[in-house]
Amino acid sequence: MPVHAIRIHALGGIDVLRWEEVEVPPPGPGEIQLRHTAIGLNFIDIYHRIGLYSASLPAIIGSEGCGIVEAVGADVTEIRQGDRIAYAPVIGADAEVRNLAADRAVPVPDDIHDELAAAMMLKGLTARSLVGRTYPVKAGDMVLIHAAAGGMGLIMCQWAKHLGATVIGTVGSKQKADLAAAHGCDHPILYREVDFVAAVREITSGNGVPVVYDAVGRDTFLKSLDCLAPFGLMVSYGQASGRVEPLDIVQLARKGALYLTRPSLPVYVRKRCDLLEAAAELFDLVRGGDIKVEINRRYQLRDVAIAHRDLEARATIGSNILIP
Repeated sequence: MPVHAIRIHALGGIDVLRWEEVEVPPPGPGEIQLRHTAIGLNFIDIYHRIGLYSASLPAIIGSEGCGIVEAVGADVTEIRQGDRIAYAPVIGADAEVRNLAADRAVPVPDDIHDELAAAMMLKGLTARSLVGRTYPVKAGDMVLIHAAAGGMGLIMCQWAKHLGATVIGTVGSKQKADLAAAHGCDHPILYREVDFVAAVREITSGNGVPVVYDAVGRDTFLKSLDCLAPFGLMVSYGQASGRVEPLDIVQLARKGALYLTRPSLPVYVRKRCDLLEAAAELFDLVRGGDIKVEINRRYQLRDVAIAHRDLEARATIGSNILIP
């Protein structure tokens, strides 16, 4: 069945993104065929486009979406034609129609609309993994979240706040500071105006924080280590500013016997039971109002190059989606 998708044949800038007609075969055993109604936009899409994360070329990138099941393959019993499902993280989302392993599909509750589901699956599941398992945030903790006004940051701030933490976040503008503050960030730090290490030390009375969640990468990594209390955990889960330079691990000892981890969402949700449990908790918090997901902009899928440009320029706030 011919449909359209965004496909890349080479790694590089936004010029490699091509709107093309592709053939989608019938779903194979264990697969479903999904017609997207909304697709999530994430920084990992840029990582795939430029080659920081590997993808076999030619590739259809994009890692989350929501839509209607049009057909099911053999051996699929949990999902039926006509079901509304969402998924993350599975590359290949930037398409009108795609085939997907059925065990990656999550049924969407009736009171969660398609755009909301597409905007929150990857970020929400990641947030749940980071604050629930990588470092289990507990009441009374003080945590530092970089890029606190981004789609991921806003969910992280709210989830950590829900767990009883005091949230410190870095942001790039007064507008973003206000947005972060409205979503659970107790102490927004304008990192372009002040030294965020000094600000964190002041907020924590010189003690530092037990955990830093850093999706920025090269620009913030080393200074983030200086924000940690002894035995603190550095959680590096993204590289929006570039790949972190190689580290002499002796620095971890010198800065307070620190711990360092690089978590990966696919590992956390590799078992279907873990995926469904994480998604159910995310849906419950959104439905209960504990987490609000802000959709900032809607782009047409064929205009994904514009979306990538805005995302790279840090000109977006909240979550953003693509409409097929």
